[in-house]
Amino acid sequence: MRFRSWLVCTIACLAAQPADAAVKPHALFSDGMVLQREIKAPVWGRADEGEQVTVQLQDQKVSATAKDGKWLVQLDNLKAGGPFEMTIAGKNEIHLKNVYVGDVWICSGQSNMEMALFSTENAAKAIAGSKNPNIRLFTVPKVPAGTPRHEVPVVGGFPQNAQGKWLECGPQTTPNFSAVAYFFGRDLEKSLKVPIGLIHTSWGGTPAEAWTSKPALEKEPALKHYAGHVDGEMQAHGRAVEDYVRKVEQNKDALIQRAAKGDDFPAPPTSPALKHGFPCALYNGMIAPLIPYGIRGAIWYQGESNAGHAYEYRTLLPAMIKNWRADWKQGDFPFLIVQLAPFMKIENEPKESQWAELREAQLLTSLNVPKTALAVITDVGDPLDIHPRKKEPVGARLALAARALANGEDIEYSGPIYREMKVEGTKIHLSFDHLGSGLIAKGGKLIGFTIAGADHKFVNAEADIQDDKVVVGSPDVPQPVAVRYGWANFPTGNLWNKADLPASPFRTDDFPMLTGPKNTAAARK
Repeated sequence: MRFRSWLVCTIACLAAQPADAAVKPHALFSDGMVLQREIKAPVWGRADEGEQVTVQLQDQKVSATAKDGKWLVQLDNLKAGGPFEMTIAGKNEIHLKNVYVGDVWICSGQSNMEMALFSTENAAKAIAGSKNPNIRLFTVPKVPAGTPRHEVPVVGGFPQNAQGKWLECGPQTTPNFSAVAYFFGRDLEKSLKVPIGLIHTSWGGTPAEAWTSKPALEKEPALKHYAGHVDGEMQAHGRAVEDYVRKVEQNKDALIQRAAKGDDFPAPPTSPALKHGFPCALYNGMIAPLIPYGIRGAIWYQGESNAGHAYEYRTLLPAMIKNWRADWKQGDFPFLIVQLAPFMKIENEPKESQWAELREAQLLTSLNVPKTALAVITDVGDPLDIHPRKKEPVGARLALAARALANGEDIEYSGPIYREMKVEGTKIHLSFDHLGSGLIAKGGKLIGFTIAGADHKFVNAEADIQDDKVVVGSPDVPQPVAVRYGWANFPTGNLWNKADLPASPFRTDDFPMLTGPKNTAAARK
């Protein structure tokens, strides 16, 4: 009876509880966090209207006045290191401990980004060796939303599985964390020797339009159809929410009455859920709440769910990148893309492939959009599993790209990228960027090339490396016009460079003129 009395009182008093008027920082600002170095790093939260809030860290002390219940300050040019203590003071005072300053990365996408470390190849060894207080992990809870949210909820449970809070990297916290993000952060910290913060925000089975804002979709004629679906869906969801609230009120009254009598409790109503793959839903619920947290850049592993509209991805992915950069207001921060891994049956004869077309869209994005790069993973696929277990090479190649683009290291970070072709007699000569000291055929004779004449019927071709060019031909195609490499759901090509990085699949027959200078290392300097 004591429990029932407590329950009755609790339910009856919930609506009467006053709002917490104390200064409260956003959930990203908590014990164990990593702040971005060498920029104007925003710190924000909520407070009473007109309340002055002061933030202190390192040798800086900055203040702001709350307006509309919100406050924001900027810490300028923080130096890497830690641990430090941050003080946030208004009517109350908060002391955040174990604060680090270094590089922060957004880690987003669908299931291959979400895939946890415990389920990957050599997981036991990786987990056992994962203790590193210089790396901090933050997992964003899965919350779709119809309009942009401002808060990140904290999901409880065991501390090592908690979401919405910073956790120290180690065997207790890495098993359920994104494997790609972990390996990326591990390699980056080992090279840079600065604290690394990894904000993991991904959801399996989701398309890129779900991670893009409605205004961004509306700006692109080819994408406006996605934005057009949003209003109707939100109206239907609003009606469902209203019905849910009505049922909750009815259920609450019944709960109080039955609890007082000692009767069984009624079943609670089912909360209406917004579809997580719906356009804008995950931008609103899992990206917008992170903005404008100071970051170095983003890594992105997604595309499987858009393969059915692969050509459209040429527009969608650049639009999403532009959207994030514009809303973050931190310039063209590096955006690193994982190209789709090989999947499905290995075909012996040339065929059309939506997955190859999606890889091409990812490649074109990396060539056309400034400060982007491509991690090619044609060597880690599984014909029977859309979630290949080899995630360590994925993180390693992303870390190489981050060192080059974000930190300016003079290293080769990409495999060979097709540049141009020239027909010479019965052969086609292919030139590449990112030679990495030279081209090689890894593991034996060069394979993976097909060739076609004016009839556009591709056949398997012979290919050789000559003076860092690839020469392709076939006796069945005496007058060639186009070449493809790795153009399949499961590419089997073996063209690499001497920096031990694989070439991206490509085709010459529908390779568009670029909108600007090629996004090569030379063009960035």
